[in-house]
Formats: sequence, C-alpha cells, structure tokens
Amino acid sequence: MSSYTHGASSTPLRGETIGESFFATVAAYSSSLALVVCSQGRRFTWSELGAEVRSCARGLIALGVHKGDRVGLFAPNRYEWVVMQFATAAVGAILVNLNPAYKTTELEYALNQATVSVLVSAARFRHNDFAAMVREVHCPSLREILILENDWQRLYQAGESIGADELEARGQSLYPDDPINIQYTSGTTGFPKGATLSHHNLVNNGFFIGEMLGYTHADRVCIPVPFYHCFGMVIGNLACMTHGACMVVPGEAFDAAAALDAVVAERCTSLYGVPTMFIGMLDALRDHDVSSLRTGVMAGAPCPVEVMKQVQDRLHVPEITICYGMTETSPVSTQTAVDDPLDRRVGSVGRVHAHLEIKIVHPETGAVVPRGHSGELCTRGYSVMLGYWDNPEATRLAIDSARWMHSGDLATMDARGYLGIVGRIKDMIIRGGENIYPREVEEFLYTHPSVSDVQVIGVPSEKYGEEVMAWVKIKPGTVCEIAELQAFCKGRISTFKIPRHWKLVDDFPMTVTGKVQKFRMRELAIIELGL
Repeated sequence: MSSYTHGASSTPLRGETIGESFFATVAAYSSSLALVVCSQGRRFTWSELGAEVRSCARGLIALGVHKGDRVGLFAPNRYEWVVMQFATAAVGAILVNLNPAYKTTELEYALNQATVSVLVSAARFRHNDFAAMVREVHCPSLREILILENDWQRLYQAGESIGADELEARGQSLYPDDPINIQYTSGTTGFPKGATLSHHNLVNNGFFIGEMLGYTHADRVCIPVPFYHCFGMVIGNLACMTHGACMVVPGEAFDAAAALDAVVAERCTSLYGVPTMFIGMLDALRDHDVSSLRTGVMAGAPCPVEVMKQVQDRLHVPEITICYGMTETSPVSTQTAVDDPLDRRVGSVGRVHAHLEIKIVHPETGAVVPRGHSGELCTRGYSVMLGYWDNPEATRLAIDSARWMHSGDLATMDARGYLGIVGRIKDMIIRGGENIYPREVEEFLYTHPSVSDVQVIGVPSEKYGEEVMAWVKIKPGTVCEIAELQAFCKGRISTFKIPRHWKLVDDFPMTVTGKVQKFRMRELAIIELGL
C-alpha cells in the first residue's frame, strides 16, 4: 500500500473572496460577539466589526490603494490588525505580514522585496521603537506611513469621501484566485521568501480548520498566538470568521496568565498555542475556572506526551487537536480529529484535510514510498500557495511541475492514513514554534570582522523544543570572545534567532570530501552541554 491519501469530502470548497465571506458572516451573525481584545478593552459584534472594516477599506481606497498594491502591517496583536486584515482583503490589496520581532535590516528587506507602498505600523512594541525603525528604513516604493496611535482616525476620516457604491464596486472586481497575502518564511539561502497566498487558499483553509473543530457562532476562541503568523491569522481569525465564532485576543503578545484570564473572563470554548505556550499556561494555572474549554489547537512544534495529557486533564480541553502544515500551504495540511484517541493525537499529526492530497516520496528518486516507510511529505490541492513573491526560481524548487508542494519534512504514513513527522530534510530549527534557518544566522555572523567561519545547528531544549547553537572559527591574529558575538547580534537580528549556546572552535567535523557534518556537531553538543 503506497503512502498516498486524499481528503474525500461531501462539503464543497468555497468559491468566494475573503471580503465576500466576511460580509456574509456580518449579515448572518450581526448581533453576535465577533472580537474581544482584552488588553485594549475593545469589544465588537459582527455588525460593529463590519462597520470598522468598511471604514478602514474606504480609507485605503481614499489613500490611492489599488487592487494588487502591497500594504505592510508591522504591529502586534491588536484590534486594528484584525480590521486591517479584512479591510485589505475587501479592497484587493495584498497584505504583507511583518513580524513584530523584526529589526531594522529585516524590516527593510521585506518592505523592498514586496515593494510595499503603504505601511501601517504600531508606534512601539515592548522595548522596540517601531516608529523610529520605520523612519530608518530605505524603501523607494513606500509612499505612505500610518502609525496606528496617530493616524488611525485620519485613515477613517479620509474614507468618508468614498461612497458605499465605490467600495462595493471594488469588491466585485476581485476574484478568489487573486493574491491577497504575503507571509515571509526564512529560506536556506539566508534570505526570507514571501509565500504568496490567495483568497481561495485562505478562506478554505480557515473554513475546514473550523469544521474540524466543530465551530459555530456560539464558540469563543482564545487566540494568544501572533497574527503575523498563519497560526493567528488563519487558524485563528479565519476559522472564526467563516463560522461566526468570536475571536478573543488576550494581549499584544503571549502571556500565560493573561491567556488564562481571558479564557475565564470570556468563557472561551477553544484555546490555541504552541507546546511551550501550553506548558506556560499549565505552570500559571491556579484556581482559574477553565471548565468552559472544549477544544483547541496545538501546533508549531512536536507535542510531548505528558504535556498533551496535562492539557486534557488539568486544562480540561478534551477535544484538543494537533495541526501540521507550513505557511506555503495556507497553512494546515493534516489535523487530528477531536475524537481521535490520545495516542493518535500525540503520536501523529493527524490525517489529510478535506480536498487535499498527501504523498510521501523518496527524497532522491521522487517515488512514492510504501506505508510505514519514511520520505518527504508533499501536499497538493487548493491550499498550495501561488508561489514565492517575485522569486520564480525558489518557487520552482518548492513546487514541482505537477503542483506538489515539497515540505522538506520527513514523514511516515500508517495504514489508516495518519501522518507522523520523523525529521527534516531542510536544515531548519524550530524554537518555540518559530522557524529559524541556520544559513540566515550564519550569513549574519559572517559580517562580524573577526569571524572566519560559522556553522549554526539546533540542539534540544526542554522549554522551546530546540535552541540555536553557533560554532565559530575566529580569524587568525584576531581576538574575539563569546560576549562580543552576543553583543554583536543584539538589536540587529530577531532575539529568537540569537544563539543561546556558543562554541569557539578551530575546526568542524568534516567528511572526507570536505562537507561539514552537522549531525556530528549536534551529537557532540548534546554530550558537552549535558542535554
């Protein structure tokens, strides 16, 4: 029996844009609660959220935003993020998600690579002065900068000159297969690639995730995961929107106590997080009444057996599910069912989603392997991205001529179609749900004047799943200590990419043909660090 399966379903795909889907939900559930942002004290019914989105959309049109223009969004989880997500879709602008952890060089690269014309940014986040960062970047295509704290109302006021008929006409000019979102995912070349997703990709993936979770307009979903990422934007916001469920946002960034407080205060029925978030919430759990919880999603990294058991027992989430996917597949390709037994929810990443195909192939020959054998997991169907923005070569390497998206992950498929992830072909580190490609960190460290050579690997971490470790060779005749390298990274690359462990070496383990043996480096590091 070959490792191929498809998601047969009697539920049809939805042939609509995000805007059409959103406004249909507004009409159907107008008086139901749509969005609660605890940290901002803001609450919206679907009718109220619809009015906000219309005002924002008209403002974008007034600013000269046309179909296909790129609009960057550089902000943490706030109500304005949700409004902008749906408003850009309503006018056909391509939303460019910008990671709030970006430093100036990373922000500048993304803005220029996507040729962003309008940037919407928070003034600050944590200790980072976003407004100052935005002023520092050089992006010739950027013609308009809106700071949320200063310009949000100005955007709405500008939209007062745009009539409802003009907004409706814009919506009618859009098609489900139009690109509507760019999300950056790091590449092994060291430069982020912009996964370009369509209305069709995102509406359907969000819808079928919600179907798997049994969502209705009565559900309230606690979303402490970031909006810039598919987890928050699709598994969170779009799964809710397509079912009329309420999005509950605890705060700008994850805080375990705040997430639990939101569950209690809003009587949430669903809870999201990567495993480290759930571990944090278990640690913070006191006398919180979380009995309202029914389901949820754990994704982004492998889930330890004991963590899943505690989530079910102590957090009282009996129908917690595991999702697997990648940004390039909108993101979810497989998911456990709410009634799958515990061993399936921990020992697998579920079965293929509706209307998708999965196969596991030999990494070198491309032949489909027998069930139970490992190989590269590939996905085909409605969820596969349009391609990497302005990067046909990277697109060709990721999506083959038959439209199979190659994940780079090694997986197995059992007789019942359950998938298990057993390793990675791509040289990627997953730290607390964040994908980190060693080459990107290596190329940055190469810019230090004393670094001769560097190799970055992932090592096990009980808290984050993996941590970054750098092995560094110093140029002859120079002196450089680890503290200097750490200081060199701070403020210049995202904090989660800065190596937690360092090792100054004279040489790396090598093959006889001169290739670095990263697997051997990992083995030695585990022994030396006592991991």
